[in-house]
Amino acid sequence: PNPPYLQQFIQSLANRFSLKDLDDLSYFLGVEVMPTSDGLFLSQKRYIIDLLDRMGMLETNSASTPMITTQLLTLNSGTTIEKPKDYRTTVGSLQYLTLTRPDIS
Repeated sequence: PNPPYLQQFIQSLANRFSLKDLDDLSYFLGVEVMPTSDGLFLSQKRYIIDLLDRMGMLETNSASTPMITTQLLTLNSGTTIEKPKDYRTTVGSLQYLTLTRPDIS
């Protein structure tokens, strides 16, 4: 139940803009929102698991980092990416995580 002032605010927004009140927030932009007695608990565990699943990496093992620093990379080294769109999607998703979770970047 929303306090009266919040209901009034939502109604004033609805008078000016087209909107739909979807009730309590639980998941938005890859962030799970869970109410606690102290406020809100935010988690991106589901987003990370979904990303790993989409990329077929849910069952892979971790690797130590940083990578080898003596490896020389050249423009033509490596192999061509088979699905460049999937690669770009993954990189974009990882960039989003580093912006929303700087502790894992």
